[in-house]
Amino acid sequence: MSVTMSVRSLRFLRVFLWPVLLFPASSGFGADDEGRRSEVPHRVPWHDSRVVGSPEPPLPYRPEPAFPKLEIFQPLTFDAEPGRDAYVIIQHHGSWSAPGTILRIPDDPEASGPQVVLELPGIAYELAFHPDYERNGYLFVGHNVSNGEEPVTRVSRFTVDREPPHAIDPDSEVVIIDWPSNGHNGGAVDFGGDGMLYITSGDGTGDSDTNFRGQDLSELTAKVLRIDVDRPSPGRNYGIPADNPFVDRPGVRPETWAYGMRNPWRMTYDATLDQLWVGNNGQDLWEQAYLVARGANYGWSAFEGSHPFYPDRMGPDPLTPPTVEHHHSEARSLTGGVVYHGKSLPGLRGAYVYGDYSTGKIWGVKHDGTQVTWHQEIADTPFAISGFGLDKDGELIVIDHLTGFYRLVPNDADRPESPFPTLLSETGLYRSVADRQPHEALIPYEVNAPLWSDGAIKQRFLAIPGDPDEAKVGLRGAGQGWDFPEGTVLVKEFALEFEAGNPASRRPIETRLMTRQQGEWVGYSYLWNDDRTDAVLVGTQGLDRTYTLRDAEAPGGIRTLDWHYPSRAECMVCHSRAANYVLGLSTEQMNRPVTDGKGETTNQLALLERIGLFKGALPDRPEALPKLVDPHDETASIEARARSYLHANCASCHVEAGGGNAAINLRFDAPIDRLRLVDEAPTQGDLGIADARLVAPGHPERSILYHRIARRGPGQMPPLATTRVDPDADALIRTWIEQLRAAPAPQAGAE
Repeated sequence: MSVTMSVRSLRFLRVFLWPVLLFPASSGFGADDEGRRSEVPHRVPWHDSRVVGSPEPPLPYRPEPAFPKLEIFQPLTFDAEPGRDAYVIIQHHGSWSAPGTILRIPDDPEASGPQVVLELPGIAYELAFHPDYERNGYLFVGHNVSNGEEPVTRVSRFTVDREPPHAIDPDSEVVIIDWPSNGHNGGAVDFGGDGMLYITSGDGTGDSDTNFRGQDLSELTAKVLRIDVDRPSPGRNYGIPADNPFVDRPGVRPETWAYGMRNPWRMTYDATLDQLWVGNNGQDLWEQAYLVARGANYGWSAFEGSHPFYPDRMGPDPLTPPTVEHHHSEARSLTGGVVYHGKSLPGLRGAYVYGDYSTGKIWGVKHDGTQVTWHQEIADTPFAISGFGLDKDGELIVIDHLTGFYRLVPNDADRPESPFPTLLSETGLYRSVADRQPHEALIPYEVNAPLWSDGAIKQRFLAIPGDPDEAKVGLRGAGQGWDFPEGTVLVKEFALEFEAGNPASRRPIETRLMTRQQGEWVGYSYLWNDDRTDAVLVGTQGLDRTYTLRDAEAPGGIRTLDWHYPSRAECMVCHSRAANYVLGLSTEQMNRPVTDGKGETTNQLALLERIGLFKGALPDRPEALPKLVDPHDETASIEARARSYLHANCASCHVEAGGGNAAINLRFDAPIDRLRLVDEAPTQGDLGIADARLVAPGHPERSILYHRIARRGPGQMPPLATTRVDPDADALIRTWIEQLRAAPAPQAGAE
């Protein structure tokens, strides 16, 4: 080995010998796969892939660009402007913060440069045109700004000039209503068929309702509000409709139409069906959408959707359950949508179409006013879906937060001639599965900081189809997975020691594949049969199994391990867009020493370059590129080990635009004062810990980060894929926090 390791750490690092024969035909899963040799490392062509298509029936719709020449980064809304052949769009420029811009584009698929209509100091969420907009030019905007003392969610009315270029004078702003709010802000606005303005508000924090606002009827937070902007009451710029449900109940804000909302994200009113829909971001496990009913209590934070959360917080009205809800195995950040009545997609007429920011999935649901009559996943996209809209013809627009606007079109793609392999032996990845002999084209690789997988032993391979001289890999900067050719398959095998400490007892239990098809990554899991002769494809919803292991340190010498085979959607929660979908195959993970087929130590990046894997050339000294350290390498610093562990296990979500609810940034190369972590108050719950901080320097007992890593169940991190605490990470993160010290207070007179 090129790195001096403690005896304890040796069990985490396997000898890595390069290709071509990866396993002797007689070996089992292998005692560290000693003995793999190749005289001359080279790439072998792979033309045997059967990992093509999908095992599921094709979804009915797929996206295609609506405005191919239009470049708008971080769009949030898309609304047809009444009386004009134009669309108005909200764009924001920060990390879900200020500033925001209102833009306009023509109703033209060739539209390119948008017109700036108004610059806003805060982040805008939604806008609504007054029913008489063509005459009065009134545009209502829900946004979050500072009132000079604190953040507030505000609804403002602006006047759009009736003459070209139809801009907005910022001085035309009239503040209609606002309330203190600093996270989970709501801010959606829409006019109902009754001419009233409906407004959403969240619970006002980024936390799990620590202000107890979800069931508090005396405040404007956590609600759908209904106000009259045309008949204001004395002293304010709106009136209270006499038929609001709580106008006669003492102690209740009369603006309330419904309550119990956590973080409503997108609201729409459909005049054809007279339906008001709200999408709502859940907390730990569930996402919701509501067909809003007058006077309803949607339960937050006594309930998360239909599931108890803090039941003792329940307000005076009974729970109205969600119209639809999704577990976090398929949705992580629900984006409310619109009701479709267009002509291009007849199967969706009358459906409320909504999606998910994290997984890119899109669903449709139809409701007859009494019950759901149809509910189906209709598309699976690579998008971070931030909103939906309707064009002038009522046709659907899907908003991708990073790349712009798309339409859904019927998915008429032909199914491949060969069915998707339901057995691992049918994938083309192995010469013989029963003999554990992979195809010689598979390239093994190792990573610096492996993910924790409940103590399983893992092996990793990549397979790239086609001519090695043409099918190559593109490198990216630190923190980003590499770019792989179409048809690439990444393989990770998991084995357990069925007798602790006995490598000969290792048996494979799961093989996971990630494959890139039509520009998208998809994940699949295969369950090994009991005699280890083959593995069977797990269904789309995933699977749970319990394994019994012999362990002398366990009570009675036996312990059980609950193993979760992930659903298709769960695979893509961690393999996020922020990480470019690929986790281990990144420069900082792959930049490490390995032992080649001649028994010599070399840099893995250099070896991959030697076999012609990469587009372009590496620097002369690839080992000088960014790298993680092995968190179990006790010769490395505590800081480097802890930061590497957090990067590998957490940073796929907890980075900029990563989909993690918390605002922390856990990339290994971010300066510690830029992590928004040390000495920061928690925004996603304090776990009942007094004076909690995300990381309290010197005090792991007060550090939420440590407690989330050191627990399994509700509130654990990572939230998926493990059922056992990583004992080494527990000790590592505790030690790292203990040795951190709070920044010293500035001395008097210091500059």
